[in-house]
Amino acid sequence: MLIQMKVEGLLFDPRSSMYILLLKEIDGDGTLPIWIGKPEADSIALALGRVVTPRPLTHDLIKNIINGLKVRITKVIVTEILDNTYYALVCLSDGKKETFIDSRPSDAVAVALRANSPIFIEDSIIERKSADELEEWLKNLRPEDFGNIM
Repeated sequence: MLIQMKVEGLLFDPRSSMYILLLKEIDGDGTLPIWIGKPEADSIALALGRVVTPRPLTHDLIKNIINGLKVRITKVIVTEILDNTYYALVCLSDGKKETFIDSRPSDAVAVALRANSPIFIEDSIIERKSADELEEWLKNLRPEDFGNIM
């Protein structure tokens, strides 16, 4: 079963020197943290802030190519986690058939934000991750850890 999510925010995790993309259920309290790199965090932050760059960046280019081909992004889905690596799909439709493209979740979310497409996750992921990893991380959180929030 798919659960619709929204981007709750971006946090910097000083322990891993990585960013955390925090997804939250639209109709619930479940959350899903996904550790991502700085370039992906920057791209998501630009999309969240609706910042227009002078020339298209990579995720803008992807959106532009999709629009140019008269296809639309119907949704993105974070499908599973294997060996601490998340997997996602970008769902494209030409109005007749849907095509699923393998993606990293951070790239899928960056493109979805630009295309105003909904973000979903498989319910099995949220149950597993929100119950252990996020709670452990939040338990050790300090106020200074929130220094770099978008």
